[in-house]
Amino acid sequence: MKLGKYIIDKLLLIFIFIVSYFIIFLLLVSFKNSYLLIISITFIYIIMGSLLLFIPYFEKKKFYNELVNYVNLLDKKYLILEMLPKPSFYEGEVLYQALYDINKSMAEAVKMSEDNIEDFKEYIEMWIHEVKIPISSLTLLCHNHKDTLDKSYLEQVKRLDQYIDQVLYYVRSNYTEEDFVIKKVELEKIVSSVLLKNKDDLLAKKIDLFVDLDHIFIYTDSKWLEFILNQIINNSIKYQRKSVKSYIKIFVTDSKDFVTLHLLDNGIGIPKSDLSHVFKKSFTGENGRSSLKSTGMGLYIADKLCKKLGHKIEIESVHKKSTEVRIIFGKNKYYTMD
Repeated sequence: MKLGKYIIDKLLLIFIFIVSYFIIFLLLVSFKNSYLLIISITFIYIIMGSLLLFIPYFEKKKFYNELVNYVNLLDKKYLILEMLPKPSFYEGEVLYQALYDINKSMAEAVKMSEDNIEDFKEYIEMWIHEVKIPISSLTLLCHNHKDTLDKSYLEQVKRLDQYIDQVLYYVRSNYTEEDFVIKKVELEKIVSSVLLKNKDDLLAKKIDLFVDLDHIFIYTDSKWLEFILNQIINNSIKYQRKSVKSYIKIFVTDSKDFVTLHLLDNGIGIPKSDLSHVFKKSFTGENGRSSLKSTGMGLYIADKLCKKLGHKIEIESVHKKSTEVRIIFGKNKYYTMD
């Protein structure tokens, strides 16, 4: 609270004070009072006016300075009332009560919003599990009649299944801590499961696989990591180059503090201008705009889940040559039981 601005705010009051003094001074002179009396009254008037002006300033200054300082220090501004002492002057009490009512109203609105989101999340999860049943039936029917059905039917059903999974994991990504089961797992088993799921596409597009995982163990949630790897493998399959023999290389590097999983392909790559944006929500980039199959959500969800799991995901690419995705697993004793 600045003194200069406070005085400017009180200019009308000061003006009234000066005019009233001038009227009193004229009356005193008109009635021929002694100059000593006039000087005494003037002195008292100035002292009383100064006290009436500056006592409220110093009283309010402490409260408002604390209010501004706490607001600047707090990350969660709505907790200001937990830090701020209740003021002793009426104007401050009115403001304090208004802040309390606003904070209470906001907390109730947030709680209602959270309840609505939770209800919607539960409904989406229930709906996805219900939808999974006919999708599984369609997949089985396509396999049983693959000799008579065009293979595009199975491809479309598989795409539908992948998008349903994407929705499910996106909804759950804000509540992953409730579903985490962090334990020691063999990386090769997770990768094998992902490759098996994409076996038909890999064979159909004649993509060579080179896998060297050397029986490495990591601490993670196998279900969530499998989804992350599936998004990356799907991208490698989707964005292959037609002019060369396609391949995907999967290998690990092991250091003292980290295990790094490398997924390298020789697909169409990512333009340099797009690289810094690939983990952004709904970003499709140049490659995505040329393909109706891109939603821009796969890598966004993968990055979000990696952060939740305590892993790190990186990507490097040379346009029209190659793309390498790295997932870095820390060797953190926090996960171990010994």
